[in-house]
Amino acid sequence: MASVDEDFPRGGTTKKPTESKIVVQRTEVDNLFQSNEPTETKKRKGAKDDAKKLKKQKTDSQEDDLTLNASAKTVEILHIKSVKEGMLFLGCVKEVSDFEVTVSLPYGLQGFLSIRNICDSYTKLLSEQLDSVDTEEICSLSHLFYPGMVLRCVVAKLDVSKGGSLSVQLSVNPKVVNKNLSSSSLKTGMVLSGFVDSVEDHGCIVDIGVSGTKAFLPKNAIKAKYSNPEELKVGQCMTCQVAEVKSDGRVVHLSVDPSTITQACAETSQGWNLTNLLPGLLVKATIKKVTKHGLLLDFLSSFGGQVDFLHTEPKKTSSYTDGAQVKACVLYVEPSTRLVGLSLRSYLIQPGATVDIMPVAGDRIGQVVKECKMTAMHHMSGAILELPDKTRAFVHKNHLKETNQTLNENRVMAMPQHTCRILDFSPMDQINFVSLRKSVVEMPFFRYHDLHSGQVVEGTVSVLLESGMTVHISSHIKGLVPRTHLSDILLKNPEKKYVEGMKVKCRVLSVDADSKKLYLTRKKALVESTLPLFLSYADARPGRVSHGYIVCIKDFGCIVRFYNSVKGLVPLSELSAVPIINPTEVFYVGQVLKTKVLHCDPEKEKMVLSFKAVTEGDIKEPAKPQFDFEVGKRVEAKVLKKSVNSLEVAILPDEIHAILPTVHLSDHMSNCPLLWEGLQEGDIISNLVCCNKNKQIISLTKKPTVRWALEEGVVAKDFSDITVGLQLVGWIKNIMSYGVFVEFPHGLVGLAPKSAMTEKFLQDATTAFQLGQTVIAKVTNLDEEKRRFLVMLKMSEVIPPQGDAQTRLVNGLQERKAVAEMLATRDNSDLRQCLAALAVGQKVKLTVDTARDNEATFKSDDLVGATIVAVRHHITGVNLTAGQKVTAVILHVDILSSCVHVSILSKLVGKKKSVTEGSKYTAMVQHVDKDFAVISLAETAQLTVIQTNSHLNEILLSDAEKLKPGTTLAVTVLEPSCEELQGLPLVSWESCTPKRQRTTSENQPGSKGHCFGEILKGKVRAVKPTFIQVTLEGGSTGSVHVSEVVDPTEVCQGFFPTSSLKVGSEVTARVIGGREASSHRFLPFSHPKFRYTISELTLIPSKLNESADFKAVTAKEKLSSYKVGEDLTCFVSKFIPDRKSLEVTTDPSITGTVELLAMITDPKDACHPEKLYKLGQAVKAKVVEVSLKPHRFALSLTGVHTLEKDSSTLGIVTNVQPQTGLQLKLAFGATGTVCVTDLADAYKPNPLQMYSKDQVLRCYLMSNENGKWQCSLRPSRLNPQQSKSAKDPEVLSVGELTPGQIIRGYVKSVGEQGVFIRLSRGITGRAQLQQSTKYFVNNHKVLSEHLPPNTLLTTKIISIDRDEQFVDLSLLPVDTGKSDILPESLGLPLRLVGKEKKHDTEKKKNKRTLANGAEKQAESQIPKKKTKKAKTDDSDSGVEVYFREDEDKEDEPHPAREASGSAGPSRLQVGAGFSWDVGLSSLKPASAVQEEDPSDGEDQDGSTKPQKKSRHELEQEKKAAEKALTQREAQLMDPNLQPQDAAAFERLLLASPNSSLLWLQYMAHHLQATEIEQARAVAERALKTISFREEQEKLNVWVALLNLENMYGTEESLKKVFERAVQFCEPMPVYQQLADIYAKSDKTKEADNLYKTMVKRFRQSKAVWFSYGTFLLQQGQSDAASALLQRALKNLPSKETVDVIAKFAQLEFRYGDAEKGRNMLDKVLTSYPKRTDLWSIFIDLVIKHGSQKDVRALFDRVIHLSVSVKKIKFFFKRYLEYEKKHGTPQSIQAVKEKAMEFVEAKGTQAAV
Repeated sequence: MASVDEDFPRGGTTKKPTESKIVVQRTEVDNLFQSNEPTETKKRKGAKDDAKKLKKQKTDSQEDDLTLNASAKTVEILHIKSVKEGMLFLGCVKEVSDFEVTVSLPYGLQGFLSIRNICDSYTKLLSEQLDSVDTEEICSLSHLFYPGMVLRCVVAKLDVSKGGSLSVQLSVNPKVVNKNLSSSSLKTGMVLSGFVDSVEDHGCIVDIGVSGTKAFLPKNAIKAKYSNPEELKVGQCMTCQVAEVKSDGRVVHLSVDPSTITQACAETSQGWNLTNLLPGLLVKATIKKVTKHGLLLDFLSSFGGQVDFLHTEPKKTSSYTDGAQVKACVLYVEPSTRLVGLSLRSYLIQPGATVDIMPVAGDRIGQVVKECKMTAMHHMSGAILELPDKTRAFVHKNHLKETNQTLNENRVMAMPQHTCRILDFSPMDQINFVSLRKSVVEMPFFRYHDLHSGQVVEGTVSVLLESGMTVHISSHIKGLVPRTHLSDILLKNPEKKYVEGMKVKCRVLSVDADSKKLYLTRKKALVESTLPLFLSYADARPGRVSHGYIVCIKDFGCIVRFYNSVKGLVPLSELSAVPIINPTEVFYVGQVLKTKVLHCDPEKEKMVLSFKAVTEGDIKEPAKPQFDFEVGKRVEAKVLKKSVNSLEVAILPDEIHAILPTVHLSDHMSNCPLLWEGLQEGDIISNLVCCNKNKQIISLTKKPTVRWALEEGVVAKDFSDITVGLQLVGWIKNIMSYGVFVEFPHGLVGLAPKSAMTEKFLQDATTAFQLGQTVIAKVTNLDEEKRRFLVMLKMSEVIPPQGDAQTRLVNGLQERKAVAEMLATRDNSDLRQCLAALAVGQKVKLTVDTARDNEATFKSDDLVGATIVAVRHHITGVNLTAGQKVTAVILHVDILSSCVHVSILSKLVGKKKSVTEGSKYTAMVQHVDKDFAVISLAETAQLTVIQTNSHLNEILLSDAEKLKPGTTLAVTVLEPSCEELQGLPLVSWESCTPKRQRTTSENQPGSKGHCFGEILKGKVRAVKPTFIQVTLEGGSTGSVHVSEVVDPTEVCQGFFPTSSLKVGSEVTARVIGGREASSHRFLPFSHPKFRYTISELTLIPSKLNESADFKAVTAKEKLSSYKVGEDLTCFVSKFIPDRKSLEVTTDPSITGTVELLAMITDPKDACHPEKLYKLGQAVKAKVVEVSLKPHRFALSLTGVHTLEKDSSTLGIVTNVQPQTGLQLKLAFGATGTVCVTDLADAYKPNPLQMYSKDQVLRCYLMSNENGKWQCSLRPSRLNPQQSKSAKDPEVLSVGELTPGQIIRGYVKSVGEQGVFIRLSRGITGRAQLQQSTKYFVNNHKVLSEHLPPNTLLTTKIISIDRDEQFVDLSLLPVDTGKSDILPESLGLPLRLVGKEKKHDTEKKKNKRTLANGAEKQAESQIPKKKTKKAKTDDSDSGVEVYFREDEDKEDEPHPAREASGSAGPSRLQVGAGFSWDVGLSSLKPASAVQEEDPSDGEDQDGSTKPQKKSRHELEQEKKAAEKALTQREAQLMDPNLQPQDAAAFERLLLASPNSSLLWLQYMAHHLQATEIEQARAVAERALKTISFREEQEKLNVWVALLNLENMYGTEESLKKVFERAVQFCEPMPVYQQLADIYAKSDKTKEADNLYKTMVKRFRQSKAVWFSYGTFLLQQGQSDAASALLQRALKNLPSKETVDVIAKFAQLEFRYGDAEKGRNMLDKVLTSYPKRTDLWSIFIDLVIKHGSQKDVRALFDRVIHLSVSVKKIKFFFKRYLEYEKKHGTPQSIQAVKEKAMEFVEAKGTQAAV
C-alpha cells in the first residue's frame, strides 16, 4: 500500500521535481481587454519573434471574445500537486469520526475537516463546554454531518505527514468560504452555505460568513425542510437561498426549500464574479470547444471554465457540440489562476439527486479484475478502463506503469486486455480508481480482509521486539508473532534464530481487519498440524482432537487456546493419567499439546478439554477418597506442621491429611494466636469437626459455636436447603468494600452487603469484621439460577442461641487457661508455672520497684523475672515510694510476655462482700484485654470477667462505644460463684448509656420499589452528560446511565448518548439494578425478587423485549470479561484535576481510570487535557490493566496499552539529578531515566537547566534494564527522517571509539585519579591529572572547584583498553585545540615536560655544593641496598598520601635508570583514593633524598684528570663545604623534615612513639616502594607501641590499616582487621570509617549492608542515621532515604524528631531532590514556626539551591513570624544583605520599606 499511497492522488506524496513536467499555461488575471504587458515584460529574442507573439495574442483575444479568464489549452484532471491553500472545492462526506470528518474531493483526492474548522459559534460552544459542565449541550460531528453529504469547503492548510504524503486540511467556516462576499453584494436568489449560529423562538440565526450581515431563517421557512424545527442544532450545516435583502444587506432572510434551491441557477444579475464564485453553484453554460480530454465552457456571460472527461455525462457524450447549451455545477475554483472546474454529472445537477458513497455493485476494493479493455487514453491524466460488467474505471497516470519505469502510452493502449486491482471508489467522481501495476495486482494480500484465521502465510522478518517479532506479509500488511509463539519452546535469545529480512512461514492465529491487527505463530507444531482447526466453538465438537497451546496455568488446571478467541479448560484431573498436584512443574505457558474435546457449549463459549483422553481414549472415574468424609463428624487430629495461617494436621487414626485454619481455633479472635502459639508439632487436638471439603482438601474447625450448630443440625447441606429467613452460623470468608462474604459448613457462601451488616452508619466495610470471625447470619434473598444468596448480619435481625454469651465466655476463658497450662508444663519454667497458678481477683504481696505518675512497677520474690505493673487508673490517690510493701489484686496475667497487671486501689483490695443471684449492680471496667474485660461490682470488692462484645455480630465503630477502664455498666448476677470462672461471679451486662432511637428519616422509605427486569413507563426529569433522571410510575425516581441510552452498536467515537433525549420526553425503560440513596452507588447484586428504591434503568431497545433472555451481570463478572489490550467503548464521567486523570465508565457498575500519559499524544495537551474530552462523550479505549484484588481497571485512549522498545512515548519529569540525569514517569506505571548524553544531538553547557519537574516530554525507549526504561530525547532517535546529522553522535560501545579521536562529553566526577568524563550512557572515560591541565596541580580539589558535574568538555582519546572497557583521555590544549580547563588567574606554575624538565633538573644538580658531593661519596662507600627512585609528578606512586615532594627539591633520575626502571615490573596502581588521616593533609614534608647512580661518578672520575687548584679556589670550596654542613644540620633539626629511609623513621619514632602521623608516614614510605607486608608490619608495631590512653591515635592507625586491606588485601583480611578494630576501639567510629572507605572505593553493596547493620546496632545514634541517609542520597536512592527517615523517627526519641527531619531535608537539598527537601522543611516549620535556627538553615539552602523568587518568598514569610523583635531584626538584616548582593535598587528599597512598616506596627502596638 506504500506504493499505492506514493502515487495515487488522494492526498498522496508530494514528488520532487526531478523529471521534466509539462506546465499548463493559464492566464493569470481577469483583464477585460487582455493587455499585452505580460508578454512584453519577457526577454526579447528579436523583433520578428515579438511580432509573431503580438499577432498570436491578438488572434487569441479575438477568439476569446470578452471572457474574464482564459481557459487552459489542454483539459486535464486536477492533480494533488496543483492543490493550493485557499482553493475552493465541492466535496462529499465520506467518514465521520469524533474530531474529524473525512471529505472525498474530486479526482480521488481526499481532505480532512477538523472539528475546529466548522464555524465560530460551534468552536465557541466547544470552548465553553471544556471550561464548564453546565453549559448548553452540543452535538457531536456525527449529528452534524453524515456520509454522502455535499459540502462547500476551502483548503485551509497543506500538511506533510511523517511518511512524506500531503495531507489536505479543509474548512467549511462560512467566514472563509464566503470571505469574498460583502453585505452590498448579497442579492435575492443567491444560494449560499451557512451554519446555524443560534436557535431562537421564531427561527434561527444562520452564520453565512458575511461581515456586517445578520441572516435569519424564519420558523415557517424551516418547516419546508425540517419537520421539527427544534431538531436544528448549533453548528448544523445548511444550504440556503437568499429570500429577501433588507437595510442594504445588513439583514437577510433565508429559505431552505429544497425544491427551489436544487433548481436555482446563478444569474448574471446576482453579481457573481471570479472573486466570489462558489463551488456547488448551478450555472447555465455554453460549450465553447469540444476536445478529446474534455470541454471548454463559457458561463455567466463572461467566465470560462473546463469540464474534464471524468465529469462529462457518459450517456450524453454525442450531444456535446460547440455552441450547445448545458447546465453545469461548479466543482472547484482556483483563485490565483482563475481556473474554474465544472461538472455535468447528473448526480450533481439534477434536483433530488444524491451522491452515493459506495458503488451500486457493492464494495469491490482490493478485488482483481481481468479482461478489462482500455477505452480511452488521456494524456497528463490517465486512462479509462471498461470492466467486464461494463462499468467504467479510471487509472491514474502514475498507475499505468511501475514505480521506477517510464510510461509508454501507445504500448499500454495497444494491449487488448488488462488486469487491474480496484484501489478505491471516489464518490465525487462516481468511479472506481484502479491500478495496472503488476506489483499491486499480484499482491497475495492487499487488505487485512484477505487473511483468515488458520491460514498458512509466508512473510519477511521486519524487527524483533520485546513483545515478539514483526513479520511483513506484504508491503503494507504486517503481523505480530508474540514472544511465546516464536518457537515451540520459549527462546531466551530469539535474535540468534531470526534476523531481519529472513523469510518465514507462519500460521494466522487471529486477524481483526477493522483495527488492522494480525497475530501469527511460528510454532512448528501449529504451522505443520494436520488436525482439524478450531476456528470457532462450533468447530470444537466433543471427541475431536486438535493442537492447542497453553495460555494460563492455574491450581485447578490449564487454559488452552486455539484460533481466534476459542479457548477451553483442562481440569486438574484431565492433565495426565498420573495425579498432578502442581501443574506449573509439568507444563509451561506456550506449550503445544494435542487436546480432546470433552464438552463444548458454543452459546456460553465454554469448553472442557482433556490431555489424558488423547492417549487413553476414555475418561476414567475419579478414585474415591480414602477418608469417609462427613460434615459435622467429630475427629481427633495430630499436628504435623505449623504455618502462619493454618495448621497441617493428620486425622486419626487413618492419618488423613487435613487443614485447620488458625482462625478456626476459637470463636474469640484474640484466643486464636494464643492457641496457635501453645500447640506444637505432634500435639493431639480433640473436639475437631469436619466443616468442608474442597479440591480433595478437608477443612476442620474447633469453633465451639460452629460445632454446636453442626451437632444441633442448624446447617444447610446444599443450596436447595437454603430458604429465606433461615438462620445459620458461619464465619467471615472475605471482606470487600461493598460487603462481606460469609462461609458456612458444606462450602456455602453468602454475601452480606454493606447495608445489611449493621444498623449503624458504616463508612468503611473493611473495618467492621475480622477474617474468620464467627457470625450468625439470616438469609434474605436467593438467586436460584446463579446459586447465590444474600444474608443479613444486623443484630436486630438475628437471634443468638439461648445462653450464647455466657457459653462463649466460659469457652474463651477455658481456652486461655488451657494455653497457660500447656506453656507452663512444656517449658518447665518455674515462672510460667507460678503465672499459670495466678487467677483474677487473687491478692498478692508486692514490693514497689518504681513509682511514676502514669504507672508503677512492682517486684515479688515468688515472681522473679515477671513484669508486674499497675497503670495510672489503679494507683490514683495512693502515694508510693520505692521499696514500699503493698497488697495488690490480680487483674490480668499475660503468660506469653510474663506480664501481670494489678491494682492497689483500696476498694478492690478490701474485704469481699458476698453477692446473690439476680442482684443488680453498677459495675466499672478495671482492665480490658481484647475480647475480655475485668470489672468490679460496685462496693463489693468483687471482680469478674466479661466479654467486650455481648453479641457475635456486634460492631464497635467508635472508641466511645468500646469498653475502656472507667466505663460503667449495669450488671445482673446470674451465678454468685461460677466454677468455670474459678469462683468469680457470672454476670450479664449492658451499657449504661441510653440507645439512640432511629428517626423517621433513617428508616426505610415506604415505597415498595421495583423488581429486576420490570418494564416501566416514565418521563425524563433531567438530562445530564453522564446520566438521565427519570420519574417513573408511582412517583419513584430512576436513573439511566449513559451506557444504557443507545444500543452499543450505534455508538461511535465522540457521540453524546444523553443528548438524544429531552426533558419531558416519554420513555419506556427496564429495571437492571438499583442505587444507594445516599451515595448513588450501583448495587453489586441483582435478583428477580430483590426490590430497589432508586432503580437503575436501561433504554436500549434490544433489552426492552420481554421475550429476550435478560440476565443480570455483576460488576465482577463484567470486569473479569475484559482482557488486557481489548478495545472498548467508554464514556467520560469525570476529570480529576489533582491527579490529571480521567474517569470513564463502560457500565453502570464499572469505572475505569485513564492516567494523563494514557490520555494525550501531544505534550502541548498536558496543561489542559480536560479540553480534549467532554463529560458523557463516547471514546475508544484499550484495556491496560484489569484486577479484582485489588480493584483496578486502567485504560488507555492513545491506541496502545504497553510500552515497546524502539518506540516513542510521553514521559513526565519526576526528578532532575546531576549524577544520573532525568528521572521520568512513563505511561502504564513504568519509569525511565535519561542520561545527560541522551538529551540532545548537540551537547550544550548546563544540559539539565532547561528541564524542570512535572515537565512533559516525548522520549524514545531504548532498552529496559531491571524494570526501568533507558530513554533518549535525541531528535535523531525521535525523528530520524527529519533530524540533521548529530554533532555529538551516540557512542553505543567502546568499539566505536578510536585513539586520537576528538570527542565531547560531560564531567561525571573529579577525584584523586583524575577527571571522569561521561562519553555516553554506558561509557565513561578518565583523564589523569597530568593529562587534564598544563598547570601543576597538587590537589584534585582545585579541578573539582572549576569542573562541577555536567561541565561540557572537549577531549582527545589517548588509548583504549577494549578488554577492560577503559578509555584514557586528554584535556590538554595541545591535544584538544581548546583553552585550558583552569584559568590563568589562579597563578599556578606550569607543569614541566620533556626537555624543559630535564634542563631544570640539571640546574638543580649544578647547585649542589661540594660538601654534598663529599657526603655522597662517603656514603657511597658504605654498602647499602638499592631502593627504587621516587617518581616525578608525571607518574603516581600508586597511593594517595596527602603530601608531595616540593618541586624545587626533587632530583630527576638519570635516563639510564629510567630505562632500567621501565623494563622492570610495573608499579602498584590504586583504583580509589587512599587517605590515612584527615590531619595528614596539613603536612609539609621535606624533599626526598635521592640516590645517584654510582656509575655516574665512576665515569666522571675516569674521564676527568686531576688538576691543580689555585689557593682562591681551595678557599671557596672550603667555605661552600662549611655552608653545606650548616644547611644539613639545620635540615636535621627541622621538625617538619620528611624522613627518607627506615633509619630516619626509626630515629623519629624513638622520640615520638605515640604519634600516629609518624607511623602513617612510615607506612606510606613502604607503600611507595610497593612493600605491602612491611607496611602491615609497621601498622601492627604501631598498635602495640601507642599507649592505650591515646584512643584517637590508635583509631587513626586502625583506619589506615583498613584502607590498606581494602586496596591491597582480600575480603577475609579486611574482615579480620575490622573485627579486631571493633574489639579494641569504640565500635561506632570504626563502623563509620569502614563505611566511608567502602563508599569512596565504589563498593556500594558492601557499604549498604554495613549501614544496615549499623542502624540496627546503633539505632539510638542520630549520626548513624544521618550518615546512612547521606550515602543513600548520594547514590540517587531518594525513596530508600525517605523510608530510612521513617525508621529513624520510630527508633529515635520523640524530642529528636524535628532535628532529624530538618537534617534529612538538608541532605535532600544537597544530594537529592531540592523540591522534596523544601517540602519537608516547610512541614516542620509549619508545626514549629518559632525555630529560627531552622528558618536560618532553610534560607541558606534556598539561597544556594533555589531561585531568587523562592528566596524572596521565604524572606517574606520569615519577617512576618510571631517571634521576638531581635530575631526579626536579624532576618531583616539578612534580607537586606541578600538584596544588596543579588537584587536591584528597587528591591533594596522595598526591603527597607518593609522594615519601616514592621517598626511602625510594633510602635503602634506598644502605644496601644
